[in-house]
Amino acid sequence: MKKSFYRTLGVAGLIASAASMAAADECGEISIAEMNWASAELMANVDAIILEEGFGCEVELIPGATQTTFASMNEKAQPDVAPELWINAVRDPLTKAIEEGRMQSAIEGPITGLGEGWWVTAAFAEAHPELNTVEKLLEHPELFPYVEDESKGAFMGCPAGWGCQLSNANLFRAYDMENKGWVLVDPGSAAGLDGAIAKASERGEPWFGYYWAPTAVIGKYSLKLLEWETPWGGSENWDACIVKPEQDCLDPQPTSYTESEVHTVVTDKLSKSGSPALGYFQKRVFPGEAMNAMLVYMTDNQASGEDAAYEFLATMEDVWTAWVPADVAEKVKKGL
Repeated sequence: MKKSFYRTLGVAGLIASAASMAAADECGEISIAEMNWASAELMANVDAIILEEGFGCEVELIPGATQTTFASMNEKAQPDVAPELWINAVRDPLTKAIEEGRMQSAIEGPITGLGEGWWVTAAFAEAHPELNTVEKLLEHPELFPYVEDESKGAFMGCPAGWGCQLSNANLFRAYDMENKGWVLVDPGSAAGLDGAIAKASERGEPWFGYYWAPTAVIGKYSLKLLEWETPWGGSENWDACIVKPEQDCLDPQPTSYTESEVHTVVTDKLSKSGSPALGYFQKRVFPGEAMNAMLVYMTDNQASGEDAAYEFLATMEDVWTAWVPADVAEKVKKGL
């Protein structure tokens, strides 16, 4: 009886171990935030198709945005994944959530070449390779004549009401740009900003101003991001001054633009589930050029995130097949 009992326990243990291993290989149900901007919509749909077709997951896409998605993941552990979380907006609470074991970062930088900063047109960059930093370019306002006063240079900031309006206005003061011959131009709206870039790029005219990537505009017109010679001036200067209204930032100091950080963030439950989805997210990185090209496609074709995801999977196999095992890639291809 005793021998039989222990033999039974041994078999039961093997069964339990096998069941545990099988569970680790199964993807199961996963909810993904489909956040409300083009690149995030594309990423969520690419993830959904690959996980469903390649790994056999059951995927639910949940509409979201930075703050609302983070709050839901932090408080309710739903959704399981935020594919493109810009963490500057939630840095402190995210750090706390990771430290307290509610969330984890699956990968830092799921898109390469992203961020905010000061850009010039491709034609200008090609014509003036020597002016490849902000500081060098600021010495030449004559190369960007302001339409209302061609004796001054035009620097285009952000429309009123945008957060970047404050940071660009304060950097304009920090670098003493007015005394160097510059005018800070308000584009009036997002359409005005995009229109100014399109007009200058299509006519081969110079343009200098603020923008961010990944975006369709950067992809379509191949704008060039300027480097900064001035090092990062610290959070006390940036957070306590540069991003504040002028009356709260009386003495802005020169600094490079704040570094944008984007992570793919998962709930702690998913990170400990043994799901193969976690390994996929840890390898899934969109090259910036590929992402910008897809955003151009979405704009030109008024394509949804799902439409763009199928286009991406069909035309950029060399990118996404590097994220998954060969057998998984074949399953995805058959499912398209």
